[in-house]
Amino acid sequence: MKRPLLSAIALASLVICAPARADEDDKVPYWATIDTDLANLRVGPGDSYRIDWVYRRLHLPVKVVRREGPWRLIEDPDGTQGWMRDLLLSRQRGGIVKGKELVAMRVKPDDSAPIAWRIEPGVVGVMPEDCKQSWCLFDVNGHKGFVHETQLWGTGAP
Repeated sequence: MKRPLLSAIALASLVICAPARADEDDKVPYWATIDTDLANLRVGPGDSYRIDWVYRRLHLPVKVVRREGPWRLIEDPDGTQGWMRDLLLSRQRGGIVKGKELVAMRVKPDDSAPIAWRIEPGVVGVMPEDCKQSWCLFDVNGHKGFVHETQLWGTGAP
């Protein structure tokens, strides 16, 4: 008798704890990227709300600041906020080059390392791993190198 009761209690505790772990993944704010070539930003969380902006920039980094059902209130690199469906977003980290001058993308995470590429402000790329010691591995359409974290929007704590 005790064994089935213990099994039932263990199963119930797993079911109760599972949603808590899922909720931790959905805490806001968090970084995301636009995961499609065309994404509408709406003034409210629903298809009936007016489209305020249309994004045509795959992997553009955004900050998710609020959740409401399948809708996410996002902020783009220019500070524009609006609502986007969760299906249009990815948890893959991305960045966009800040500033007004060319930025060096280096072969190693070191200021004295050779420059692999020079990238313009506004260039978008993905970051396949977390930044380490203020350097981010940055991938722009297969051209990979290291960029200083301060030169990218989409790094650090959201």
